[in-house]
Amino acid sequence: MNALNPIYTEKRECQDCYKCIRECPVKAIRVSGGCATVSTEMCILCGRCVASCPNGAKRVRDDLPNAKSLLVSGRRVIASVAPSFVVEFPGVRPTQLIRGLKQLGFYAVSETALGAQQVSANVSKLMKQEPPEVWISSACPTVVEYIRKYHPECLPHISSLLSPVLAHCKMLRAHYGDDIGIVFIGPCIAKKIDAEQHAELLDIVLTFEDLTRWFGERNININDLHELPTDTFEPEEAREGALYPIEGGMIPGSVRAKGAHDSHYMSFSGLRSVSQAIEGIAEWKPEHNVFLELTACAGSCVNGPKSMRNRSIARKRYEIIRYTKAPESTSRRTPLDIRGEFEPSPIWQNGHTDMQLLDALRSVGKTSPEDELNCGGCGYDSCRQFAHALIDRNAERMMCATYMRKLAQKKANALIRKMPSAVVIVDEKLKIVECNANFIRMFPAEAELGEAFPPGLEGVALDQIVPFSYLFERVIESGEDIVGRDIRYNRNILNASIFNIDPHAVAGGIFLDITEPAFQKEQIIERAREVVQKNLKTVQQIAYLLGENAAESEITLNTIVQSFSPRDVEESSD
Repeated sequence: MNALNPIYTEKRECQDCYKCIRECPVKAIRVSGGCATVSTEMCILCGRCVASCPNGAKRVRDDLPNAKSLLVSGRRVIASVAPSFVVEFPGVRPTQLIRGLKQLGFYAVSETALGAQQVSANVSKLMKQEPPEVWISSACPTVVEYIRKYHPECLPHISSLLSPVLAHCKMLRAHYGDDIGIVFIGPCIAKKIDAEQHAELLDIVLTFEDLTRWFGERNININDLHELPTDTFEPEEAREGALYPIEGGMIPGSVRAKGAHDSHYMSFSGLRSVSQAIEGIAEWKPEHNVFLELTACAGSCVNGPKSMRNRSIARKRYEIIRYTKAPESTSRRTPLDIRGEFEPSPIWQNGHTDMQLLDALRSVGKTSPEDELNCGGCGYDSCRQFAHALIDRNAERMMCATYMRKLAQKKANALIRKMPSAVVIVDEKLKIVECNANFIRMFPAEAELGEAFPPGLEGVALDQIVPFSYLFERVIESGEDIVGRDIRYNRNILNASIFNIDPHAVAGGIFLDITEPAFQKEQIIERAREVVQKNLKTVQQIAYLLGENAAESEITLNTIVQSFSPRDVEESSD
């Protein structure tokens, strides 16, 4: 399992939205260079990152080529179809699906629900034993992985039974022989764990999406197929095991055995509910046997990560119940030994000190508890959880929206302070949000009025500082900028540009005193350089006409430039 993760990341498509972190219940995501990738050792294959990724950057490993190779290998290949096929192919009769799979090359088609019935029969036996105990279903590979990695103290409570698909594989191999190949088809990604951990039972796992794509490649429209009398599920049709894809679906088949009626059966779906359900069960000593049916997907398997998403869970549940056949009064099933073992694989949790956490929080500008907004923008549930990820190098500081906003503001403030022009920013009420020192020097109202204004003029009405605040009002109301307008102020002429920062809400103004000697000098230099460039171009085109006169003009103009350059001023001051 750890050698080959069925979920991978297309880095070229991954963008820094961090939605996958927010959706991942165990935060099995590492961010490097703004790219969020799945951590193999932390992943429990719930598929939430795949279902939630807006760019399709998180993808499931494509095993369809392997399935095609298996079909041409010469071995008899059986399709084990998950019972939720009823809702994945609406309007398609089971016999049509069987005919389509046989056209792809499958030797036979069987229902995974047969394995589910074997699991239920074994659970019934388990629930009659003494002393009473709390048991957790082993049907969901994601739940098993979650407990193995994050709650190993609960591992002894998992029923030592193979999952329904593995139990079904064992049935098929007992019926057809060990030389067959088996391909499971369903809505679940985590079943790939079963195939990798039990390669002797299950060969390949495909999703319903893979099957639909395969039908398309072969131009097979299963809705139009005409079935043959031999198009039946083998070795028999499933009955109550077809309820397994819905929440509580294990219970009807598990309570049938005599002596199991005194036990308590509960069902919880969704990893958040699962986490709450298993909390503290290691210390729980009930008076009767308790069986917990736990599934990782909310609503159970009919809502798996690769299931149809345009139908409600309620409707899917209804279709499953309507399809399921009642159990037979007399069981003809041959009991199989489907015992399994689950080894713990705990994720090492770093014990970070309070000082480490405080340092990590300070690195993103959170110096007090009030700064910990817990907004969730980084994908983590709290700033503290984000700090843990920073220390473990699973996250980057740029993921914190408030930190990046403050950093951008600091950069903007530094830029405004260093600008040689006078700069002011006002809100829709024409109150000053920010200005630089050059603005205060150009409009020295603060110096004249002493302490009447706050430092930096923040919150001061613009019309108290400048006589042309109406221009800002016009820009905010109209949304149209004013660029390069000359304004007479006292004895000076200001070149002003007033523009929208946030249309109809925030506007900025840049002012340059064009009557200052420094400005005049810069203008002369710039215009002289423009003449030089134009003159040189003319020289190249009609040099034979200008001759020495052009060269003399160039020398004269270069002399003007040099005479006004700052270097000459510095040398003369020496």
